[in-house]
Amino acid sequence: MKKFLVVFVMLLMVSSHVFAQNYKTHKVKQNEKIEDIAKTYMVTVYDLYALNPDAKNGLKPNMVLIIPKTEVQAELSTVKELTGYKQHRVKRKETLYSISKDYKVTENEIKKANTFLYSEPLRKGTKIRIPIYDTKQVLEEVATVVDMTKPYVVLPKEGKWRVAYKFGLTVEDLEALNPDMAEVLKVGDTIKVPNIPESKEKAVDEKYDYYEVQPKEGFYRLKVKLGLEKAELEALNPQLVGSELKAGMVLRVPKKVDDDVAGMISDEALVASNLTKRPFNRGTKHIAVLLPFKLNNVSFDSIQGTMNHIRKDNYLNISLEFHSGVLMALDSLKKLGISAKVDVYDTQNKTSTISDLIRNHNFEELDAVIGPLTQTNVEYTAERLSSLNVPVVSPITKTVKLTSNTFQSRASESLLKNKVINYFKERDSLTNTILIFDSESEPLNASLKSAFPRASVIRSRKDKKGKDEHYILVDDITKHLKPGKNVVFLETTTAGFASNVTSILNSLNTEDIQIILATTDMNRAFEGSEVSNHQLSNLRFHFASISKSYDDDLNNGFVKAYTKEYGLTPNKIAVRGFDVTMDVVLRLVTSTDLYASASDAPLTEYVENKFAYIKKSFGGYYNDTVYLLQYDDLKVVEVKD
Repeated sequence: MKKFLVVFVMLLMVSSHVFAQNYKTHKVKQNEKIEDIAKTYMVTVYDLYALNPDAKNGLKPNMVLIIPKTEVQAELSTVKELTGYKQHRVKRKETLYSISKDYKVTENEIKKANTFLYSEPLRKGTKIRIPIYDTKQVLEEVATVVDMTKPYVVLPKEGKWRVAYKFGLTVEDLEALNPDMAEVLKVGDTIKVPNIPESKEKAVDEKYDYYEVQPKEGFYRLKVKLGLEKAELEALNPQLVGSELKAGMVLRVPKKVDDDVAGMISDEALVASNLTKRPFNRGTKHIAVLLPFKLNNVSFDSIQGTMNHIRKDNYLNISLEFHSGVLMALDSLKKLGISAKVDVYDTQNKTSTISDLIRNHNFEELDAVIGPLTQTNVEYTAERLSSLNVPVVSPITKTVKLTSNTFQSRASESLLKNKVINYFKERDSLTNTILIFDSESEPLNASLKSAFPRASVIRSRKDKKGKDEHYILVDDITKHLKPGKNVVFLETTTAGFASNVTSILNSLNTEDIQIILATTDMNRAFEGSEVSNHQLSNLRFHFASISKSYDDDLNNGFVKAYTKEYGLTPNKIAVRGFDVTMDVVLRLVTSTDLYASASDAPLTEYVENKFAYIKKSFGGYYNDTVYLLQYDDLKVVEVKD
């Protein structure tokens, strides 16, 4: 017994010593900011959040934070010190490039010494100053975080949400920490988790159910959905006291008496389905399409006046395009031998009109509703039809509250981001990774930094007042590039910054230094005239999207039929109208109802869109699949994993 006690005490001392080596603790003071704490301990804000997920909801006095240990290492670097200038008169045919090579300085260094060159071209006879530098090597101290994560072996019955709950993360945080993690965790899988002491881990108690907080859900919505007051939720989840709800949080809730597993969090694998090859239910399917035509505002006094109104009214424009795709889908379904009755209603973009439509028509007879187009109207329609158990498919809305009868056909922004991260994370060992941010994008990309902890980070230049000027210089990038493959993530919503960076990268892209450009947020900054498609193609620009572009070179039956019917090629809204309608009706005729089709047909794909519906905890269904695309020879093509 005595021997056992001695060994036990020795183990405690060793464990304590290891913990002391890897961590410090910090008690938060009044009005102390997370940025100040990170600076004090020479770590990043993202390192602190990784070990202290509750800190994302705000710091409170006397909160104890775990601080990861840092190692300070000395690195030899070359420093250039300006010692003076030399005069040079520009000769015929001389360029900034040739002059910079002659004097062994950069073009930008010459421009800095002659600021007029930023706006004026170089001319023969112009006198310019050439900076003279003295170079020397110095040792710089660099702090690196030690052991911020640890390996964790998945136990029986553990899925993503159980592990996330155990370590105080959201499911999205866990996926960001493990971009190559499988869709469904298996017993024995090894993943990365925050390297926190075991005393900080939370146990999953089988006496309770667990609920994942949805976007924009507050305590009032949870009271309506779960029947629990704020105080009751805080009693079950002490971390909520004094904090705000956050999407992705996993909360402990009372176990339902009937143990209805339909509302519980689950991890489902996807299997591709071709519904046109399956046997059809031969009964007529009845659906309604709700669109905001707002025809009551259209004056039909003259053809020109009507056309002008159509051009100016965005809702009417989108409704007409989507409806054209719906009509083409119905024609295709008819050719397949499928009988479908479709009622099209004008919502006028008003909930009051939707209320009248539901009250005055037999919506209880419907197999499904497609639309409306806006978040408010989708949520209102779904709530009104939930008692009738009529599924409502949201066709284009980015975010929508998922009541039990809601099908969100547009994939989430987080899924798009993770698609790109996961793809390059699998190839991380073969490439050099660089992250480029402006001040607006960097705070939104903690998951990107977490996925590539060894990546070099480049930030856009700022003026003397600290205002972001949305540009970088060639030297900012060249020092981080390496021979071989370099993956550069550019995160911005500013077209000028996107143009600046892509131009520089394109000029540096060679056979020896190959550059692949990527972004986790494909937006208008990359699509405007300021950014060259030639440069994006040269850089093999990668991004994720809810839809791909149909190939003009292929004899696409839908595109051919649409062009013949309407005299022009379909845009993305028309194609989405076709794809959503095809998917809804085909699911209805190959399953007992739309709800059953989520498991009967895990993955479907049409002209530009694909659908994989997953049941949300205590809610409806969301589309869990997107495309990874890249520019190739001036075309946008799908990247095959």
